[in-house]
Amino acid sequence: MRRRDALRMLGGASLAGLAGCVGFGTRSARTPPLVADRPDAVYYPTHWEGMKTVNVREQNGYRCALTYSYAHRFWLMKPSGITKVGIQPEDSIHLMPVVWDTETGVIPPDVNPQLTITQDGETVDQFAPWPMLSQPMGFHFGDNAQLDGDGTYTVNVSIGGTSTRRTGTLADNEGNASFSFELGFSQAKLEEIAYTDIPADKQGTKGAVELMDMEMLPDSTAPKPDALPGTVRGSATSGDAQFVVTAIEDATRFGGSEDQTYLAVSPRTPYNRTILPMMSLSGTVARGDETAFDGYLQSTLDPELRYHYGAFVPDVRSGDQLTITVDSPPQTARHEGYETAFVEIPAMELSL
Repeated sequence: MRRRDALRMLGGASLAGLAGCVGFGTRSARTPPLVADRPDAVYYPTHWEGMKTVNVREQNGYRCALTYSYAHRFWLMKPSGITKVGIQPEDSIHLMPVVWDTETGVIPPDVNPQLTITQDGETVDQFAPWPMLSQPMGFHFGDNAQLDGDGTYTVNVSIGGTSTRRTGTLADNEGNASFSFELGFSQAKLEEIAYTDIPADKQGTKGAVELMDMEMLPDSTAPKPDALPGTVRGSATSGDAQFVVTAIEDATRFGGSEDQTYLAVSPRTPYNRTILPMMSLSGTVARGDETAFDGYLQSTLDPELRYHYGAFVPDVRSGDQLTITVDSPPQTARHEGYETAFVEIPAMELSL
């Protein structure tokens, strides 16, 4: 059984025993120790890494770019809390398929890619990469992969059907596509990727590495508040995550009725505005002594709102009090600098 399979099968207590091993001979293996006394917020990590793009393929309304970088440590969300996954001696690279809707450029967090790596017809590695948050790369799918040294490999990426509600033109794209790439790997080529140490006096301080310019690849940012459709009614911050609220009259294009208002909550990371998917949110709209709405905010993909959480309400009036409750935080894996943020997210109140 590969270590990845054990990570998916074992509980948090068992994971702790697997997470401390470190490989040798690459820059990833020489990753510096974590910053002591990290804040419960987004912080500058010890370093950041660039990436290489192998190629871009297109099928069934989706494009997929295969990218890779150094193998590196990351953290998983488990029922018991955040659990570190360390670099193993067998880990060669961090492999990342970037999938997006061709028409809109929206990166869907729900397509769950499956990767199979072969060489000369033999399977070298096979896995489902984790949904992840990274400061320089934003939201993506990725995992450390195990190759058999320098050589040419075939990487097949398949994506399944969607699980998140979709609106607009995104509703027409139901997923299910496959992409094939030829990966020419060498340790020397890997070592050409940028590996930048952050000054010691900046490590562990609040802030974030800027998003990389990924050439022709789209990013996974939430829209700026003034670019959101409808009327922005306010924002709140909790657990170092930012939540922007907008109200859109006439909810028909979202599946509601003309006399309803669509209330949308758009969470994002500070500094980089990276989307925060895979949360469970609920909301209550209080109007004086009455409750105008009390229910679940459904995760939704929309061409204009991108990834957000929304609900149909009768209307929104000035002075309404909105309470946003995070029933579960983002269930994504996190790269260094994000693992201590977005874990404990108290309820927020704002006046609409």
